[in-house]
Amino acid sequence: MMKILVVEDDKMTGNYVAEGLREEGHTVDLMTDGKDALLQASTTSYDILIVDRMLPGLDGVSVVKTMRGTKNQTPVLFLTSLGGVDDRIEGLNAGGDDYLVKPFAFGELSARVAALARRPRGTQDEIVLRAGDLEMDLVRRKVTRAAQPIDLLPREFALLEHLLRRKGRVQTRTMLLEAVWDISFDPQTNVVETHISRLRAKVDKPYEVELIKTVRGAGYRIEE
Repeated sequence: MMKILVVEDDKMTGNYVAEGLREEGHTVDLMTDGKDALLQASTTSYDILIVDRMLPGLDGVSVVKTMRGTKNQTPVLFLTSLGGVDDRIEGLNAGGDDYLVKPFAFGELSARVAALARRPRGTQDEIVLRAGDLEMDLVRRKVTRAAQPIDLLPREFALLEHLLRRKGRVQTRTMLLEAVWDISFDPQTNVVETHISRLRAKVDKPYEVELIKTVRGAGYRIEE
């Protein structure tokens, strides 16, 4: 069982999340102000933080950025109504580990919290994602392989970032449509396949080792 800080200014949502987690046996602190939450997270040890983005005092992205700047590596799940692709990218780049959009099912939130708890603790504030000799610098927005620069379009960059953050895990077509294109249904388009093909042409084709794998009947993954 874990100690969890929930930062949510909507009382109904905050109480719903906190009570549900307590019923699962977790110890939960609930706060509504960003500045107060930052102080609390800086002085108290938590296993997981669940943070809304739109908070009084200090917004959620600023809370997480400040935490990461002080080397606080506590896993963070953003829980927010800001569900656009750019919003998700901003949240993840700020140091968030996962991103769940409202409205949500508590079962999914619980599963994501459990997944974060299972994840090995590393440098949660890392700004460079890697797979083999491929590197993605999230601050400078640069990608290289074998020290050679790779020029990616914004959507290609977002797709590659999504795969790198889930290195070794299969991502289905539906997952990619939702995360990268903000499409929550299957529109019967080949946009995923087209962008995967373009990524491979830039990331894999010039090199001996193929990093972007197709898992037949399932989806795609970046090799560890």
